[in-house]
Amino acid sequence: MIVSRAPVRFSLGGGGTDLPSYSKEHGGFLVAAAIDQYVSVCAARRFYNNIRLAYSKMEVVDNVDQIEHRIFREALRFTDLRTNLELHSLADVPANSGLGSSSSFTVALLNALHALKREYVPTKQLADEACHIEIDVLKEPIGKQDQYIAAYGGITAFTFHPDGSVEAERVKMTDEAVTELEGNLLIFYSGVERSASQVLSEQKKTITENKDDAVNRMHRIKQLGYDTKKLLEAGTVDQFGELLHEHWTNKRKLASNMTSSVIDEHYEAARKAGAIGGKLMGAGGGGFFMFYVRPIDRRRVHEALAARGLRHMRFRFDFDGARIMANFHRS
Repeated sequence: MIVSRAPVRFSLGGGGTDLPSYSKEHGGFLVAAAIDQYVSVCAARRFYNNIRLAYSKMEVVDNVDQIEHRIFREALRFTDLRTNLELHSLADVPANSGLGSSSSFTVALLNALHALKREYVPTKQLADEACHIEIDVLKEPIGKQDQYIAAYGGITAFTFHPDGSVEAERVKMTDEAVTELEGNLLIFYSGVERSASQVLSEQKKTITENKDDAVNRMHRIKQLGYDTKKLLEAGTVDQFGELLHEHWTNKRKLASNMTSSVIDEHYEAARKAGAIGGKLMGAGGGGFFMFYVRPIDRRRVHEALAARGLRHMRFRFDFDGARIMANFHRS
């Protein structure tokens, strides 16, 4: 049996500039952070000549082509594993929550399948294969941030070139700055699950048609990514909250379903209680909020959001990325 896991992520600055509607023309840049919330996959050889899958539902099929779950099906086709298989997936966070869990699942699954075949896959190859399955094969309207940060982990800067290539660079932070950033971020679940594809499809159209000067907004968001890297490496972490607020101000105008009156009310309640800035994770429309809050205001912001029914999530940064946690596979 193989046990594989990959972390989910926070976008810290420049999020969305990896989307092909922008990066293929202008190139993208962002800073992302992996956290200690994971998607795990268990893979084993099955005695019977069929395939058993367990996720939010269960499938037992005779061949790969019968699999309903799109990522399971295409990952098995890609790795040419077609029978005698048992695969289970577990996630620490809900789906459609803006933390990139779908791509973390793809990365963890591919890592497990390669391990089952006794193949070592370098980190970049693992990320590229996950991108291939989700973007090229399944035609998801997403970028490459989620697959790359799930594979690499850490607090990492990514450059997305117009030709589709990606460069990864660790953000050089002191231990003190990492601890300060961890301590000053508050993460709350809005309780709203949304389809990222719906939000991203409208955002793609907005950027392609340059509605409401969308391209210049994306240029500014990319610059915020560069600014985020610079201030984190300088250790001036408090300025990050102000960048978050500007990021959200630009991002929320890229699609009509990016926010709602309820989401706006949650955001304003946090700001009134002392949050310097914040944003919805991922495509927007629901999922998790991230707020930057100084220690003196932390309790007040926590109480304000809890009173509105939002659920707090504790976290630490993950610096391991995708890992095989256990390998009991026999010859």
